[in-house]
Amino acid sequence: MQQKQMNIELRTKTGTGVSRRLRMADMVPGVVYGKGVDPVTVSIKARDLQEAISGAGGQNNLITLVGGGTLDQNIAIVADIQRDPIKRTFKHVDLHRINPNEKLRITVPVVLTGTAIGVKEGGLLDLSHHELHIECLPGNIPDSITIDVSDLKINHSIHIGEIQLPEGISILDQAKIPVVSILGRVKEEEEVEETPALTPAAA
Repeated sequence: MQQKQMNIELRTKTGTGVSRRLRMADMVPGVVYGKGVDPVTVSIKARDLQEAISGAGGQNNLITLVGGGTLDQNIAIVADIQRDPIKRTFKHVDLHRINPNEKLRITVPVVLTGTAIGVKEGGLLDLSHHELHIECLPGNIPDSITIDVSDLKINHSIHIGEIQLPEGISILDQAKIPVVSILGRVKEEEEVEETPALTPAAA
């Protein structure tokens, strides 16, 4: 997991008007919260937030907060980002302040490697879970969970309990749930019935 730094500014003024003015200045209103502490309102430069969530880890990147008074040098991850539905610009961000020694529950993407035997035989690959819920220490957060499907045959699946995990990581989803399967391709043959043309006598 990538380690990032991000400058933040503490703010005391809140409200719709304040947030609108911040966005016009290319700033993102946000809040930092965590276990046992009161939420703190902050503002962040949009380009700094974009840099903090860039790379393979995305929103799961560990972010060291800089310049935020009592929050300075605290570590956080992005818990939620609100974007403009059309422009996709940042509207608001929630930052979760974390303890490096306490386990987190987060969601990470699934990445498939290899070409399944069943696909080579004409089957269809079905990825039913694009993300998995995991628990681990912040320093062990993976960019993704990789699953090798090379040996997967038609009408077979890889279940959550069969996934090989890095040390220190556990999946919270039920072990019997299939993550990826190879479905048999069904070929439908349509029979075209030709209706003979009517003869003059029949007509």
